[in-house]
Amino acid sequence: MANSETTGFDTIFGRVAIEQKLCTEDEIKNCSEEQKKRAGTDPGALEQVLIEKRFITHNQAIRLKQYIKDTKDPKDSSGQIPGYKVLGKLGSGAMAVVYKAKQLSLDRTVAIKVLPKKFVQKSDYVQRFYKEGRLAAKLNHNNIVAAYDVGEVGGLYYFVMEYVEGKTLYEDLSKGKIFNEKDALDIIIQVGNALEHAHEQGLIHRDVKPKNIMINTAGVVKLADMGLARETTDVKAAQHEQGKAFGTPYYIAPEQIRGEMDIDGRADIYSLGGTLFHMVTGRVPFEATTPSEVMRKHLKEPLTPPDHINTTLSAGISEVVEVMMAKDKNDRYRNMDECLIDLLAIREGKPPVLARQKFNIHALHELQEGAAIQRPEEIFEAQLKEVVAKYKITIVILAAVAAVLFLGLIVAVLIAAR
Repeated sequence: MANSETTGFDTIFGRVAIEQKLCTEDEIKNCSEEQKKRAGTDPGALEQVLIEKRFITHNQAIRLKQYIKDTKDPKDSSGQIPGYKVLGKLGSGAMAVVYKAKQLSLDRTVAIKVLPKKFVQKSDYVQRFYKEGRLAAKLNHNNIVAAYDVGEVGGLYYFVMEYVEGKTLYEDLSKGKIFNEKDALDIIIQVGNALEHAHEQGLIHRDVKPKNIMINTAGVVKLADMGLARETTDVKAAQHEQGKAFGTPYYIAPEQIRGEMDIDGRADIYSLGGTLFHMVTGRVPFEATTPSEVMRKHLKEPLTPPDHINTTLSAGISEVVEVMMAKDKNDRYRNMDECLIDLLAIREGKPPVLARQKFNIHALHELQEGAAIQRPEEIFEAQLKEVVAKYKITIVILAAVAAVLFLGLIVAVLIAAR
């Protein structure tokens, strides 16, 4: 490798090592200075110096090089995407790399999602990639990231979509931000509108979470990433995925964890409720050290009402979140339209009528099953009886003490009279 090529790769290697949090900027700088000192002899590659100084391990260096290879910028590839000029990398995840680009024909900025090379040879990944583009193209809503194009050129699979100048909700939450009730509702209602549209088109998102909720510089919320979306009529996909958990552990609905076939929009309502819970409390609904334990809690443990954690919250928002995140999907809102009615009501300072009906129905079910449910006046009478009983016991004890003291006084008088 020529010296200029080595230097260029070292720059990329150092940047990626920092991005992956394997070492710090100071450690990279330290090793670069060491390379300069060795310039007259054998400076070696940056990765070698990092390993020598034990800032990274040999295996970490191998994984970094593979990662760089897999996420190579398409503008440096022979398979450049026709009609687009790549401007830079926006980010990457387990399943794709996203670039900022210019669509030359319309002179507009777009985002291009590229399937990493390691997945290109796997037909199921390619099919899922195309499916995401096709499903996203069915949607046309201001609160959903728009899909423009999907295709392949020179072995490079790409998906062109709307570029959102802004941030994800996750960026705020990861910094520990706790949203006030109004701001949280403004965001969640916009996501709710997006989900309502998707559900009307027969699509379930199945991965509603803060990382997939974007907020542009004008404050408009955009729901992104249809990678796990599924059509409600796609029986074949439902059968294929039966018994498998698809979703993100912190926000996943119980029926998704169980891998049920008949997943519907209520799974998205649960995940949206989990996101709202996180926004107003500053923590996820269920915490644990492993994903499997988190999912077990979604299935088994009762939800702590949000207003028990953040006491500044209204009872209304807590009731809505509890209905959205009911373990049994039949206890949730039947659809996103119902959920939005209550969300809009509490934003206007009104009670969530539908949520309270759900609580009342739950109480009726308990009565039908023979559970004892006391009326307020019954509770008062029981409390009054308890107070009277305690009072009577106190009187008896005081009388006994007085009697003992009186007898003692008589004995003392008799002794003194002798």
